Amino acid sequence: MTLSTISALSPLDGRYAGRLAPLRPLMSEQGYMHRRVQVEVCWFIALSDAGFKEFKPLTPGARTYLLGLVKNFSEADALAIKEIEKTTNHDVKAVEYWIKSKFEARPELRAASEFVHFACTSEDINNTSHALQLKYAREQVLLPALDAVISRMREMAHAYAAVPMLSRTHGQTASPTTVGKEIANVVVRLAGARERIAAVQLMGKMNGAVGNYNAHLAAWPEFDWEAFSRKVVETPEPLGLGLTFQPYSIQIEPHDYMAELFDAVARANTILVDWARDVWGYVSLGYFKQKLREGEIGSSTMPHKVNPIDFENAEGNLGLANALLRHLSEKLPVSRWQRDLTDSTVLRNMGVALGYATLAYHSLGIGLAKLELNSEALAADLDQAWEVLAEPIQTVMRRFGVQGAYEKLKEVTRGKTVRAEDLHGLIRSLDIPQEERDRLLAMTPASYIGAAADLARRA
Repeated sequence: MTLSTISALSPLDGRYAGRLAPLRPLMSEQGYMHRRVQVEVCWFIALSDAGFKEFKPLTPGARTYLLGLVKNFSEADALAIKEIEKTTNHDVKAVEYWIKSKFEARPELRAASEFVHFACTSEDINNTSHALQLKYAREQVLLPALDAVISRMREMAHAYAAVPMLSRTHGQTASPTTVGKEIANVVVRLAGARERIAAVQLMGKMNGAVGNYNAHLAAWPEFDWEAFSRKVVETPEPLGLGLTFQPYSIQIEPHDYMAELFDAVARANTILVDWARDVWGYVSLGYFKQKLREGEIGSSTMPHKVNPIDFENAEGNLGLANALLRHLSEKLPVSRWQRDLTDSTVLRNMGVALGYATLAYHSLGIGLAKLELNSEALAADLDQAWEVLAEPIQTVMRRFGVQGAYEKLKEVTRGKTVRAEDLHGLIRSLDIPQEERDRLLAMTPASYIGAAADLARRA
């Protein structure tokens, strides 16, 4: 069977392949190879500038050529490395050999070829490559997709800031809010989660087989290898990696930052699961209508249906993302003694986890763009819930010392169908200032929204 979008085992590379095109070159095996080449080239150039008499500084032309290997890395280059791996049966060594093969026509580089991968263990290359993959995925795909959702929801929060809506605590009628305020609640939570994702420092180590610079010091005992390694890791790209230096490790970088990052993404996803379910409920109540798409079918047998499929799709994919993200965050920081290989195969699924999250953000964007506010349904719901005014009435009664305020309102409202007339009769009988009676008589469920509108506009 030929591999194609219709035969792909994963829906990320099948049904949803088009939606994840920006993530694929970053988190695929090709993206992994690309970053490995980048790390090897940075280390090689840095070694030439370290002052070793055995490795003189590279000429400008050689540097430009080497950086070009990174900048112009292609699918054909990745396939060439895979071909070498068939012989080496070792993916990092295949990258090393591929780089050396690019030196053949350049005597300057060929003479220095033994400094490719010098003193490095495979994990020096792998851990920094993973960090670079996550760096670009976060900057170019994950945060922009999340920002688009936050931006759209903020627009909605402001647009609907003053549109009254009946609350439903425990599924029962409760003090009114506004549509915008309920969206603002999510915006503020999501913005905080987004900042926690962005704040995670992506770390890299380049300290040898067990983290002690053993091979490095065997070659040049007097050289400050830790300072050199830090410089390579922290110097901005393209001559460095632009990461945060990890000074302590076993053979592998501890992966604690990865756990922090994946937990942060999972937290944002959990907030969005909460939101997707709420919107689903609001659509069910008729608070929102959905714009029709030409030719779209909601049911194979019920022609009237317009289903909230984008929010359902998002909820499902957020769940898949979090299942993987939580496994990654729990598993990756655990390694037997100085190294075991259980992290390696798990790390190859980082793109899958982020892919499901990105797919969910895309679905939410589509769903939010299709929503249309149904003001009539919102107003009708409020007009059937006069019992929610029991709260302000009894609170004003308490202000003026009316005894048994809560109990009197409970007698009139609890478990009953409450009409405006019932409340107005009680209000007129109260021994409180006339202006307060007038204010309560003028109040409706739709006007009893507190500071909701102002709070929504500030989000």
